[in-house]
Amino acid sequence: MLENYTQESMQIGIDILENEILEQYPDVLPNLLRDHTTQKNIFWATDNYNHLGSQYNFNSEILPELITGENGNIIMPRVHKDKILQQARSKEMAEVFTPSWICNAQNNLIDNAWFGREGVFNIELIDSEKFRWTTNVEKITFPEGKTYKNYIKDTRLEMACGEAPYITSRYDSTTGDFIPIENRIGLLDRKLRVINENVDDSGEWLEAAQTAYKNTYAFEWQGDSLLLAREAMLITFIENYIYKFNKEPLLKSIDFIAYIISWNVWQMDGLKAVIPNSCGINETNVLDIFGTLESKECEGCKISKIDKHNGIYSLIKDWSNKDFETGRNGRKIRFVDLIKSKKA
Repeated sequence: MLENYTQESMQIGIDILENEILEQYPDVLPNLLRDHTTQKNIFWATDNYNHLGSQYNFNSEILPELITGENGNIIMPRVHKDKILQQARSKEMAEVFTPSWICNAQNNLIDNAWFGREGVFNIELIDSEKFRWTTNVEKITFPEGKTYKNYIKDTRLEMACGEAPYITSRYDSTTGDFIPIENRIGLLDRKLRVINENVDDSGEWLEAAQTAYKNTYAFEWQGDSLLLAREAMLITFIENYIYKFNKEPLLKSIDFIAYIISWNVWQMDGLKAVIPNSCGINETNVLDIFGTLESKECEGCKISKIDKHNGIYSLIKDWSNKDFETGRNGRKIRFVDLIKSKKA
């Protein structure tokens, strides 16, 4: 049972095994691998796995069979990668993961502004040159005119998220140390904490958790890190439900959270707002007797303008509005259009 798996993970630390997810919940892993922009799976977007064969090349989709069975240990957190690979990824992709105490300090700045006071969730400490925090164990109180419902609906985004340490702090991404639920400091961890403190009915809890997930976003270039981020967010949901109700959530609840995550945590080149490496040179026929081909490079890449790229612009969901085509909650929008509207 995943309950046992989750309890075991609390003991051994940070590993989330794709084999476990696939075996116990067959529909969940395909959801976590889905890219809704391309209607395919997320892809590797790194050359680090080329030595494993053509299916692991930069542009290849990450398929369940490539990371399960005998391949179940191929994707691992950065802290478990060898030092040479860590250095290569830092050099090539500027992959530098942030210690939890820094994530906590920066997330505290956001909450200081939202609550209008300091020390809401924890107090930052420096002890013998070691940075850490002590958790505020008292029930969180809210400013006049605000409730926990306002807090979980507040939209948060982690850019170039890696394994999403700012969103959920299941472990310190630099040391691998596991962090108990009650001491976590991520943006999503904090939303789930106030839900745990204010909601006792399981149905209401699930609805509130879904709201929290629908208002938590992140994007990442590399497919392996993106999958780790998605998995961490899913296991965080399961862990918190077990923590609150001493039993695991139903499969349909897990599946729906995985579906939300697959939309809200997406693969993207953050500088261009497109699927990584999707911009290219377009060739068009020139109307002359020679049938000449004229090459035209991506205008957005040429002039560094985010709304002029010829690549595939990434889609996300605005869960607060209905889709015009289906009438269902969740309107598909291009992320770049959000940036343009902010600039307007």
